Amino acid sequence: MDITEIIRTRRSIRKFTDLPVSDEIIDKIIEAGTWAPSGMNNQPWKFAVIKDDELKAQISELTHYSKIIRRANVLIAVFLDHSLSYDRTKDCQAVGACLQNMLLTIHSLGLGAVWLGEILKNKDRIRDLIDGPQDIELMAVIALGHPDEKGGKGSRKGLGQTIIFRR
Repeated sequence: MDITEIIRTRRSIRKFTDLPVSDEIIDKIIEAGTWAPSGMNNQPWKFAVIKDDELKAQISELTHYSKIIRRANVLIAVFLDHSLSYDRTKDCQAVGACLQNMLLTIHSLGLGAVWLGEILKNKDRIRDLIDGPQDIELMAVIALGHPDEKGGKGSRKGLGQTIIFRR
């Protein structure tokens, strides 16, 4: 698929098979994330790879989406590293670009994933569960694995509804 097709066909996947995802594939996904643009090339992201079932069970208690967490083969927690930060807005945008790179790579590899944000209400507890340093802040958790469902039908507003100025 070309990049436009990958962008248009990526969907949030919330059900996964039991097939494992290799560390080699996980590293490829994270590396794609690290190639996102960042202000002054500060690369303000850090990652926690979570495969342990007991830890996933603990994390699942911190969100309404517990079934997704428990069924995912892998969780990748994505953090903003404040020790590398120079502008919060730009750094949050960089982490968002990082997440998008990862989601598109996951889809291009035939895997499925969902970007979980509701869990941020317990971001400090997630950081503590992985024994992370105090200067990292959870930005999202990606739950991923081999898909056990098809993605839904996508739709977007037309350009006439989204472009507000052109001269």
